Amino acid sequence: MGGARISLALALHNHQPVGNFGFVFADVYDMAYLPMLQALERHPTVRVALHYTGALLAWLRSERPEFLERLAELIHRGQVELMGGGYYEPVLASLPEADRVGQLRRMADEVEALGGVRPRGAWLAERVWEPDLPVALAAAGYRWTILDDVHFRAAAIPEENLWGAYTTEDQGHLLTLFGSEQYLRYTIPFGAVEDVMRYLRDHTTESGDRIGVMGDDGEKFGGWPTTYAHCWGEGSWVDRFFAALETSRDWLTTVTPSEWLEREPPIGRVYVPTSSYAEMGEWALPAEESRVFSTVFHQAVAAHRPEARWLRGGFWRNFQVKYREVNDLHKQMLRASAKVGAMPQGAARDAALDHLYQGQSNDCYWHGLFGGIYLPHMRLATLGHLIAAEDAADAQAVDAGAAGTAAAPSLTSAQLVDIDLDGRDEVLLTEPGQVVGVKLDEGAGIGRWDIPAVRHALTAVMRRRPESYHWKLLERERPEPGAAKTKARRAEEPRSHEATGAMTPASIHEIEASKESGLAGYLHYDAYERRSGLVHLLEPDADPRAFAEARANEAGDFVDQPFEILRLGNGRLEVARESGGVRVESALVLGGDRRSPTLSQAVTLQNRSAATLRVRLGIEWALMMLGGGGNPAAFHDIAGSRLPHDSSGSAPSIEELSAGNSDVGIIVETAVSPAADVWWSPIETVSNSESGFERIYQGSCVLFSWPLVLAPKASFSTSIRHEVRADRDLALDELAAAVAAQP
Repeated sequence: MGGARISLALALHNHQPVGNFGFVFADVYDMAYLPMLQALERHPTVRVALHYTGALLAWLRSERPEFLERLAELIHRGQVELMGGGYYEPVLASLPEADRVGQLRRMADEVEALGGVRPRGAWLAERVWEPDLPVALAAAGYRWTILDDVHFRAAAIPEENLWGAYTTEDQGHLLTLFGSEQYLRYTIPFGAVEDVMRYLRDHTTESGDRIGVMGDDGEKFGGWPTTYAHCWGEGSWVDRFFAALETSRDWLTTVTPSEWLEREPPIGRVYVPTSSYAEMGEWALPAEESRVFSTVFHQAVAAHRPEARWLRGGFWRNFQVKYREVNDLHKQMLRASAKVGAMPQGAARDAALDHLYQGQSNDCYWHGLFGGIYLPHMRLATLGHLIAAEDAADAQAVDAGAAGTAAAPSLTSAQLVDIDLDGRDEVLLTEPGQVVGVKLDEGAGIGRWDIPAVRHALTAVMRRRPESYHWKLLERERPEPGAAKTKARRAEEPRSHEATGAMTPASIHEIEASKESGLAGYLHYDAYERRSGLVHLLEPDADPRAFAEARANEAGDFVDQPFEILRLGNGRLEVARESGGVRVESALVLGGDRRSPTLSQAVTLQNRSAATLRVRLGIEWALMMLGGGGNPAAFHDIAGSRLPHDSSGSAPSIEELSAGNSDVGIIVETAVSPAADVWWSPIETVSNSESGFERIYQGSCVLFSWPLVLAPKASFSTSIRHEVRADRDLALDELAAAVAAQP
C-alpha cells in the first residue's frame, strides 16, 4: 500500500454512578481501571483520551490516590489526554443552562488541577445530543466532543465520510464533533485483533488524512461480565492490541483528538438533530413500540437494507413520559436548582451546589440495560442529594430572614403548584421536618414524602409496568405450545469469531441470562401509579395475594381518578370524590418537628346510594426502606414480630406497627383506628441488566383494610397516624464536619 496511512483515536469513558456501592467501585477498579493504566504504562507509544467522572475521581482521590499520581505522569508525558464533561455525569440537555455550564467548568477545573492542562474535549453523558449544547460547552471552554455514527447518519452524513471531524454551532458558538465509528466500537475488544487492524488498514489513504475514532465505556475492558479474562487474563486482548498498534507505526498512528485537530482541519459543517446512541433510542420508546422497533431495526441491519440507516428510536427526554418516577425526579431537580441558584455566594451555597450536582447524575433519569431508575440504592441516593440541596437553600433563606436581610420565609406552607409540569396543579405541603406532594388528579396519592433530617424519600417506590424485554423472559420460561424456546446466550458462554475462530465474550447487548429461575412469575403489572394514601374499594372476596399480584378487582374508581379540594391550609389538606353513589373524603394533617414529623390520614366512606354497599375498604401506604435482599437493617414490626421489609404476610386486627431502616436512621411508627386487617408485600420489578434479568425490591406496600357492609346513607371512618423518628440530622453532621475541617 506504499505510504498509505491512517490515525486512530481511542477515547475511554470511565464512570461510576453517584450512590453506587463502594465495593462496586473497588471491583471495577481492580478489573478495568487499574489494568488499563498498567497497560498504557507497558505500551508508552500508545496515545489515548481518558475520561473519569466526578464521583469516580472523588473515590480515586480518597481510596486510590496513587492511581491519580500515575495517571498524572501519563498526562505529563503526552500519552494521555484527559477529557472533561459534566462533573457528576449529567445529561446536559436535561439541565438548566447555569447548571450545564457550572458542571462543565467544575470538571475542567478538576482536570486542570490533576494534569496541569485544561481539557479541550468533553465527554457527553450517554451521548445525548441536542442542538443547543454548543452554547454551554463553548462557554465552559470546550472545543470538541464525541458522538456516535448514528448521530451523523441522522444528519445525512454517509459512513464513508465519517473519517474525520466536523464543525457545528448554535447561536455562533463553535464546537467540533468527532464520530465514534460503529465497527471499531463493536469489535474493540469483542472482535479479533487481526480484524480490527485489517479494517483500519483497509481505510488508509496516501495523504493520511483519515482518523478512526473509538469512543466507548472503559468498563468493557474487564468490568463487564466475562471480559476480564478476555482482556487481561488468558485472552490478553488489550496487550495484543496495543502491541499490534506499536508494530504498525509505519502506517498507523495513535493520536488524541486534540492532537489530531492541531494538524488536520475539519471535513465540513454538520447540524445534528436530537439523538443518542442506537440502543438508547430503542429504550426510550414505550414498551410495545420498543419491541416492534427492535425487531424491524435488527431485521433491516441483518439484511443490509439501506433504510436501516434512517431507522431511529425515541427521544431521550421521553423517559420523563415513559416513567412517572423519572419525571418526578427531574422536576424535583429543577425545583432544587432554582432554590440553590437563588442562594448568595458562600460556603453554604457551595455545599448545596455540590448536592445539587450529585442529584443531577444521569443514571436514574432513564432506564436501559444498566438499570437506571430501577436501581433503588442509586435512586434514593440521587433523591437524597436533591433533598439536601433544597433543605440547605430553605435553611439559608430562613436564616437570612431571621437576620433581617431578606423577607422572612417559613418552612411551613401549603401550595397549589404544578409540581410535575403537566399543566395541572398538585398540592405541596411543607413543614420543618417533611415535604409532602399530593397528586390530586390521580387518587390524591402522595408521591413525595421527604424527610430532610435523614435525606430520605419515603415514598420513592416504583410502579410495576411492562418492559419490552419482558417478552423474552416469558418466551424462555413460558413458551407457547409448539413454539421453539428461545435459547439465551449466557454471560459465561464465549462466541467464536467468524474470521479467526478466536473465542471472545458476548457483548452485554447480546447476553440474555437470569440471576434466578422463575422470574416470569414475578411479572405483575400495576394499573395505577404507586403512591401512598390511595383509597381502594376492593371486591369483598379480595385476598392478600391477589392484591399483591395486582389481580384484586376494584369496586370503585378512587385509586387513580381526580379528587377535589375541600380545604387547604398550612399543614392540612382535605379532599373528596363521589362516584357510583359512594363518597370518599380524605384529610391529611402534618405536624411534629424536624426530627419527629407526623403525618395523619383520616378517611370517611359514605354510602349515598339506595343499595347496601359490600366492599373491603383499603388504604395503601407504599414506603421505601431500602430493604432488598432481606437487608437486616430494613424491617417491618407487625404483631410483635420483626420481619424483613421485603417480606410478605397478613395479620388481623392490628392497631400499631412500625417500619424502618437502622442504617438510614429512620423509623415510622403507625397507629390505626379502628383496628385493621394488615396486608404487606414487597413491590418487586423484573429488569434487565448487564449481567442478565434480575428481581429488584422497589419498596413495600402495606394495605390497611376493613371488610364493610354499609347500609344506604351509612358511613365508616378510620384514621392512620404516622410518626417518623429520625435518629440523626445530616445537615448538622455536615456542618460539624466542615467546622472541624477548618484550620
